[in-house]
Amino acid sequence: MRLVTYRASTGPRIGVVLPDDRVHDVRAGTLEEIVGDAAALDGAREAADAASTSLDLPRIDELELLPPVRPGKLLCIGYNYRGHVPDGEDPTANDPAYPDVFVKTANVLIGPNDPVELPQVEADVDYEGEIALVIGRRAKNVTLDAALDHVAGYTLFDDVTARDWQRHGSQFTLGKSFDTFGPLGPWLVTADEIADPQDLVVEVERDGVITARQSTATMIFPMAFLVHHLSQVMTLEPGDVISTGTPQKLPAAAEAHRPLADGDAVTVRVAGLGELTTRFTTTTEDAR
Repeated sequence: MRLVTYRASTGPRIGVVLPDDRVHDVRAGTLEEIVGDAAALDGAREAADAASTSLDLPRIDELELLPPVRPGKLLCIGYNYRGHVPDGEDPTANDPAYPDVFVKTANVLIGPNDPVELPQVEADVDYEGEIALVIGRRAKNVTLDAALDHVAGYTLFDDVTARDWQRHGSQFTLGKSFDTFGPLGPWLVTADEIADPQDLVVEVERDGVITARQSTATMIFPMAFLVHHLSQVMTLEPGDVISTGTPQKLPAAAEAHRPLADGDAVTVRVAGLGELTTRFTTTTEDAR
C-alpha cells in the first residue's frame, strides 16, 4: 500500500494511492499518527479497496504532497555501500566496525515536489539518493531478528549536502542542514509490499544521466542492523526516519562532478518504491 500526506484546505490529510495513481482520502492527520496502528492501516487498505471503482477521486499529480511523515528524529548513515568511502580512503579496505551515523535537522524537510533552495552563500551543493525506512512501532533495545518488525515502510530521500560546509568542522551538521536540504517521498510504501529490503536497486539520475546504480545487497550494515544498532542508544518512535546511505557515484559521474545549479534536477528511483525527483533553484525566501 502506498500512503501519502497531502495538504487540504482544512490541514494535512492521509490518502492511499490506488494502482492508477488516483488517491483515496482516508482521514485527517499525518502518517506518523497511524503507522504504528495496525487496525488503522488495515482500515485504510479496506477503504481503498472499496473505493477502487470510484471515478470521483483526484489524481496524485493534482494534490500538494507533503513529506509522508514528519519525523521526530531524522537519522542518516554515511558510507554504507561498499565502494563509497570518504575522500582519500581506500575503497577496497575492510568494512568499518560500526555505522557512520549523523543527523539532519528538522528545517531540511520538504515535500517530494518542493524545490531545494540553493544557499545564498557560496556552497558546493551535491546530492545523495537514498532509501529511507520509517519506524512504525516503538523500538528500544530490539534484537536483530525482530528489528524489521518495527519498520512501517520505506520511502525515498535526497540527502542534499553542501560539501564545503560539511568540511568546515569535525561534524557534518552544517553541510547537511541548510533549509530545504531534505526532500522526502513521494509516499510511504508499507513494509508488507517489500519482500526483502536488501534486494533493491537504487538508481540516481541527474539531468537525464544515470550517475549511481547499486543494489542494497551491497550495504555494509543492512537495514535490520541499523534499527537494532540505533535502538541500543535511543528509543525510535513511530514516524522516525533512518536514511540508509547512498551508493558511490559511477566513475564517469564522479569525474565530471560539478555543484548543483539553478534548474538542475535529480531523480532517485527504486523499483517497488517509485521515484523522487528534486529540482534545484536559486530563488529563496527573504530574511527567514
